Amino acid sequence: MTFIEDLEKKLVEKSDRELAIPMENYMKNNFSFFGIKNQPRKAILKPLWRKYKDEIKLDFRNITLALFDKTEREFHYCAMEIIFKEINKKFVKEDIQLIEKLITKNSWWDSVDFLAKYLLGNYLLQFPEKTLPIIERFSNSTNMWLNRSAIIFQLDYKVKTNFDLLKAECEKHKNSKEFFIQKAIGWALRDYSRFNPNGVLDYVNSTQLKPLSQREALRLILK
Repeated sequence: MTFIEDLEKKLVEKSDRELAIPMENYMKNNFSFFGIKNQPRKAILKPLWRKYKDEIKLDFRNITLALFDKTEREFHYCAMEIIFKEINKKFVKEDIQLIEKLITKNSWWDSVDFLAKYLLGNYLLQFPEKTLPIIERFSNSTNMWLNRSAIIFQLDYKVKTNFDLLKAECEKHKNSKEFFIQKAIGWALRDYSRFNPNGVLDYVNSTQLKPLSQREALRLILK
């Protein structure tokens, strides 16, 4: 039995339709769920990860993609935990192709935000020379989730944030009617306001952001 086969067997055994229904509703019925909450799911994954550690370590990229091909959302959550732990600080340049595939597959805020912050963000810290061409490509994409990723990838950068790049992304997308883009602009600015409140306040006051973006951006400054 392979890791994925064993994982699927255990998830099916613990599935609970009564719990799955509200989980699916919360995600606007974009995904099917087994009805296994985070802690029980982690308790299933942990011993299997140990049991199949050699298989996972040798092939974690393909395993991650295969899990993202599965229907139930719990598979995707397991995949994100695996890829983050196995790939962190050990990226190769070709991994941007994997990151893009994951961001654009079974996309919703819960996966994209994790992947943008912890995979795309960390990848670009390891290969900073790739930042401008990759972010420009993501930002110019017709895929809204790549656009969102280009706005929020610096969330973990703190004082290392390239504020000029962040402002450029906000300017490019400030007129978007997409809720997830407006929210991303406000979130990225609010996060950076912890380190440069005056810079964020000056930017917000000097540009015409959508009301949602503006409110989110100034939440910490004006509280």
